Amino acid sequence: MKKFMDWLQNKIMPPMAKVGNNKYLVSIRNGLVLTLPAIISGSVFLIIGNIPIKAWTDLIKPYMNMISVAVNGSFGIISLLAAIGIGYELAKELHIDAISGAGLSTMAFIIVSFNDKFKLDTNNFSSSGLFTAIITAMISVLILNFFIKRNIVIKLPNGVPTAVSNSFVSLLPGFVILLLFWFVRMPLHIDINQVIQSIFHPLLFAMNTLPGILVYTFLVSLLWVCGIHGDMTLEGNCGPNFSPILSRKRNSLRTSSTAALRNCIWLLKFDGQCWGNWCYDYFGRFDAIF
Repeated sequence: MKKFMDWLQNKIMPPMAKVGNNKYLVSIRNGLVLTLPAIISGSVFLIIGNIPIKAWTDLIKPYMNMISVAVNGSFGIISLLAAIGIGYELAKELHIDAISGAGLSTMAFIIVSFNDKFKLDTNNFSSSGLFTAIITAMISVLILNFFIKRNIVIKLPNGVPTAVSNSFVSLLPGFVILLLFWFVRMPLHIDINQVIQSIFHPLLFAMNTLPGILVYTFLVSLLWVCGIHGDMTLEGNCGPNFSPILSRKRNSLRTSSTAALRNCIWLLKFDGQCWGNWCYDYFGRFDAIF
């Protein structure tokens, strides 16, 4: 046993620690935290609207449309919030203006969310566009960082307020970001969201099965044995996978689907201390219960 523990400490712990401290994964992890208030608040309204008691459903039936506004207004902007949060956090990690990073990331995400009819498809703002939000945020902030580090920016005199100065610093990289994502989405007619979903579909399928969630749980527990926070280390990689799955289960459970309820069990993963203490999982459980 001692040899095994030494092997874990010497061979597994160092590379896993590097993964956990990677600035890009840290940015994803911290940026996704911005979506938690929307998820938790929306889940409260979702539960209120789906309590399986006939007297209650009859009572709130006239108000269901109003309740749906709260649900759609929270769960329906998860990816948009993620683009803002990840852009902000990655800009902080790169030591550039975080607000500019968040703003340009949001612009890029909205540009690629237009459909072939030149209309904004707000369906991409929900969890289905989460991977797109991550990629557009990272590319946007890296472009901003490239221009700033090479001093390819418009500088104003020292007496100009910092907020105004930072806006002009972001002007040239902002134009390049806009041009890049506009060119990809419109002239080239590439739907980035569809491309990304096709690439990650096998991974999403695997994480929606019992074997997949058991492998994830084993890796989390293994990292905890090595003294590394397993959830935080893998959350940057796997966190974006759970949000779209849970969102789809949320919609399926509203129809009282037995299959959806059974599949939702796979998502109730556990960490090194207890059975699934993620906020996502808690409200996944509440959805399953109701």
